[in-house]
Amino acid sequence: MTDGEDRGRGGLDTDDGRRSLMEALGPVAAALGGSLVDEEELDAADIPLRWRGHLVGGLRVPAELLNGVDGDLHGALGRMIEQVEDELGARLPDLSREGKQRAVRVLDERGAFLLRRSVEDVADALGVSRITVYNYLNAIRP
Repeated sequence: MTDGEDRGRGGLDTDDGRRSLMEALGPVAAALGGSLVDEEELDAADIPLRWRGHLVGGLRVPAELLNGVDGDLHGALGRMIEQVEDELGARLPDLSREGKQRAVRVLDERGAFLLRRSVEDVADALGVSRITVYNYLNAIRP
């Protein structure tokens, strides 16, 4: 597909395409305690976001996260899990099977499984095996 065809189909070469990508990444940025910035607002400390070779914006996270105070991004996963527990009204291990499946769906929608070791950590939080989390993910992903 040529760049012209990509533009004609609403790809990221359009303002709508870039906005869509930034909207999709918004929950991930929030879970990390950061924010998304437009490409014109990028600072040296921001993490550039590129899609298909194009700079589309950046991720601005707190300096302590970048400097390793948080160890790595596991703190972000913990915050995501706490948010889901608040929304579902119970701790993850106390949820029914359907509740646990709903929790995995919400965590997946928010990008939790993009983080290293997240399947293992979510399985521990749910009180289930990694295989169970993978089964839940396979059931909700096309």
